[in-house]
Amino acid sequence: MITGGPTVVAIGNFDGVHLGHREVLAAARALRPGAPLVAVTFWPHPMVVLRPDAAPELLCDLPERIELLRHAGADEVRVVEFSRRVADWSPQEFVDHVLSPLHPATVVVGENFRFGKGALGTVDTLRELGAGRFDVIALPLVSDVAALSSTRVRRALDDGDVEAAAHILGRPFRYTGIVVMGDQRGRTLGYPTANLTVPSGHACPADGVYAGWLTCLEKPGAEPMAAAISVGTNPTFDGVERRVETYVLDRTDLELYGCRIGVDFIARLRGQVKFGSLEDLVVQMDADVVQAREVLGVEAPQN
Repeated sequence: MITGGPTVVAIGNFDGVHLGHREVLAAARALRPGAPLVAVTFWPHPMVVLRPDAAPELLCDLPERIELLRHAGADEVRVVEFSRRVADWSPQEFVDHVLSPLHPATVVVGENFRFGKGALGTVDTLRELGAGRFDVIALPLVSDVAALSSTRVRRALDDGDVEAAAHILGRPFRYTGIVVMGDQRGRTLGYPTANLTVPSGHACPADGVYAGWLTCLEKPGAEPMAAAISVGTNPTFDGVERRVETYVLDRTDLELYGCRIGVDFIARLRGQVKFGSLEDLVVQMDADVVQAREVLGVEAPQN
């Protein structure tokens, strides 16, 4: 909790908290190693308010973003609830409402940072408003950091290239949600799944089958469990709702309904296919599980 001493404040959307974001936080920390580091982020994404038709799909929800920012070194995370009222703030009002209460000695932003109504405030504007109170460091968007962007993560996920997404994020892409009751067909086929819906506005890998891990987020210290993951609408059964359906290898005893889980995507196994019969589907699911084991380095249980 900020108690009034000088802080270092880093401002950004920080969607996904990828390697580029972590470099920003590390650079901010290095400026004043003994000062608390505060990450300021915005929720919802400003584009949701200003241009909802052009708003990007989010890579993680707010609780996960906060957790990732703390893990990346932020001592505190301040969330600005972005609204039309906030969008209409003048640059001076932004400083008064957002920055002044944090008692910054240094504010770190990207060199293209804009703020205030109509995005009229620039880095120079921020320096003028902070003169005598805080320094402003504008980090250059050099080519290697620019390559580490949330936009590139979304493109990789749209292509089903979860390995490229992981390279930018510095970790596997994780899809989180509350397990809901599905059609329960998997249980009758010997492959019960934990099902998550895919609401609009949230990024998710392209339809297909993947190898990955499932973690129950409600159990502190819970170990990830090896899994085969299907993303799509279940075309074999003419489904219409897009879901993430995760089968934990060799487990038919899990009761996860209503639990918050994280599904980490490691590798794409194949695209989504509509099968002509249940028998063909089960044969392919058997093969998917074998391939998932190979990718994840998990041995089959000995009978």
